[in-house]
Amino acid sequence: LIGPSGAGKSTLLGMIAGFVPVESGRLSFDGVDLLPLGPAERPVTTLFQDHNLFLHLSVFDNIAIGLHPGLRLSPAQREQVKQGAVRVGLGDMLSRLPEQLSGGQRQRVAVARALVNKPSIILADEPTAALDEENRDLLLLIMQEQMKDKGILFVSHDVAALKNLCQNVYVLGAGKIIEHGTMDKLLSSPQTDWMKQFSALSHRESRGEWKWEKL
Repeated sequence: LIGPSGAGKSTLLGMIAGFVPVESGRLSFDGVDLLPLGPAERPVTTLFQDHNLFLHLSVFDNIAIGLHPGLRLSPAQREQVKQGAVRVGLGDMLSRLPEQLSGGQRQRVAVARALVNKPSIILADEPTAALDEENRDLLLLIMQEQMKDKGILFVSHDVAALKNLCQNVYVLGAGKIIEHGTMDKLLSSPQTDWMKQFSALSHRESRGEWKWEKL
């Protein structure tokens, strides 16, 4: 999802996650009506721009809280947490606190927490916005590898990320879809004024092609 500020991108994610009330319409996934379900009952989890870690908890506990809010885990669940940390490259940092991690590492903890309870859908709200280019590319590589069997609804204005991670891009304006297609199609043949401005800006400020082999 892309679009101007105030278009409703984060609100839409909040509605799907169950954090924002839905006043009309329907919301279902795989034939299941989600509206009667609370956030914890829905098959989704959210990745935020701000990693949303608990600063007083270790890496292990920040991941584990995705399985049980009281951190009461079975031996099998404790192993799940350890393996989740390994998958994002933090297997040797389980005892560290968030303040002892870099920004990219903190966001990887958030990815591990999002994946540990095996959701069907990941709602990603600008998860790379606060990262430098190196950490951005590493996080997106991890997301592509670890979330390949998940549905991802990805809010971002990072052209390289959208080209490499997203099959379909929807442009939101005033709460409605005003364009959609691949990122390449939207950039080469924009139909709305906002997309034309976004396309022009992306050409002027392009970071160049995102090359996986550099990681």
